[in-house]
Amino acid sequence: MKSGTVVIIGRPNSGKSTLLNALVGQKVSIVSDKPQTTRHRIIGVTTEARGQVVFMDTPGIHKPAYAMNRRMLQTVHDGLRDVDLAILMVDASIAFGAGEGYVLETVKRAQTPAILALNKIDKIAKQRLLPVMQRYGEACDFLDIIPLSAMTGENLGLLLDKIFENLPEGEPLYDGEYLTDRTERFLAGELVREKILGRVREELPYACAVIVRNFDEGARETKKLVRIEADILVEKRSQQGIVLGAGAAQLKAIGIAARQDLEQLLGCKVYLGLQVKTAPDWRNDNVVLDELELGQ
Repeated sequence: MKSGTVVIIGRPNSGKSTLLNALVGQKVSIVSDKPQTTRHRIIGVTTEARGQVVFMDTPGIHKPAYAMNRRMLQTVHDGLRDVDLAILMVDASIAFGAGEGYVLETVKRAQTPAILALNKIDKIAKQRLLPVMQRYGEACDFLDIIPLSAMTGENLGLLLDKIFENLPEGEPLYDGEYLTDRTERFLAGELVREKILGRVREELPYACAVIVRNFDEGARETKKLVRIEADILVEKRSQQGIVLGAGAAQLKAIGIAARQDLEQLLGCKVYLGLQVKTAPDWRNDNVVLDELELGQ
């Protein structure tokens, strides 16, 4: 039996969270088309007859402009330590640039055995893959280079085969039913943020955060109505108006979409109360960042 830890790293929007959810078989990390959607290290566990893989989704590697971003990047570097394997996730549909080069050097410096996953091959012509594979293969000594699509599932089975091949023998680290280290309270806040990301524009995705103030654990245990209350933080009054929308219609739509996902997650009815609050420069406020568990 094989058992080990695998960190997934890459640039923002390369498809890391989509890959994690696909490999685990359940949504444990939110997904959007906005860069820097993932802010935390999120564990997802795959257990099968061959053994167990403990995956770690990490924030996308980017230039840090705030204390929040510096914490996010530290999460990536911490994730590369003391793991059995790294998966470098690359968006194969975009041209190689300075950002891709920086991520590649990060992997090489870590000296962690790595598999290159060339994602989004459903978006490009097959003949374009060979030059990309050759460039990365010459730049770094990867264990394997696997073209795949995390969205459609193409070659995910092959990736998992290669992961098991390169893991050490050992007993599972977690119980077979274990899926993620994140609590339902944490996932509730992330699902609200996901719905915001799907509906807002411009700079707001980066300037927005969600803090769950109340999560009725007792009702959760009895499968009754679960009451969840959360604050949506923004940095400017103008951003507060964007989230609220005319007549608070935008906030209502966000709440309905998030509540539907939460009811599916929890298996019971949910009351979701949302408030929008302005917290100037919260991305540099260590008290707020600690409350958001950023860097953990």
